[in-house]
Amino acid sequence: MELLCYPVAERPPEIVPGRPQRAWMDRFAARHPYRCLPLSMANSSGWEILCPVGFTAEWNGGTHQTDITIKPDHPHPDFHQFASSHFSHGVLTFHAGYLFRTPPGWSMWVMGPPNHIKDGIQPLAGVVETDWLPFPFTMNWLFTRPGKVRWEKGEPFCFITLLQDKTLHDIQPVIRRMDKDPELRHQYDVWQKHRSEFNKRIFRNDPDATKEAWQRYYFKGEFPEEVEAPAPEGHVNKRRLKTPKLGG
Repeated sequence: MELLCYPVAERPPEIVPGRPQRAWMDRFAARHPYRCLPLSMANSSGWEILCPVGFTAEWNGGTHQTDITIKPDHPHPDFHQFASSHFSHGVLTFHAGYLFRTPPGWSMWVMGPPNHIKDGIQPLAGVVETDWLPFPFTMNWLFTRPGKVRWEKGEPFCFITLLQDKTLHDIQPVIRRMDKDPELRHQYDVWQKHRSEFNKRIFRNDPDATKEAWQRYYFKGEFPEEVEAPAPEGHVNKRRLKTPKLGG
């Protein structure tokens, strides 16, 4: 399976596999947020498109295109084709620099980098039918208040991942009592008991619990000892996505 990336700019931005690291996660004691596997997995479940140059964007709160000013750190020959105020109303628009083509039935989810926090501006997300679309899309961010926002060179401005979205129409959400599934009920009750006991030990400053610091059932893909069930197949705790390569 291939994700085809056709450059539509002379010097398109770099595309790299999503990186799990986040500055705000690093600032926690013992980098605690990285123990939340869903966070780091989301951060790396796709590809980042990186800024070719650092720049500052400022919005004065107005509704016109001219109410956003964009200044690169230094002259860049393609900057006017990279970032612009196209839609007005405080929307900053980026051009990804590629036309993407996915296999039949696969669409592209275009968004800001997951859990990459920027004060004063919010990424807008879109789902694009890249299995047929013959032209590129834009990545847009909406200012949440007047002010300045910075992007550094090499900072991701867009995150892309794939999904088979047509099958979503066939999925029927069902709300069901857990008692209808005795095995699942038992697994949940055992987990809840372990979780409650562990948190109480942490609160009491129990030395063994403090040394252990956190429970690793989900991270390791394991059930508590009382649950007689095989380890789940296909559990992943680290992404290893491929870097784009040159093709024919």
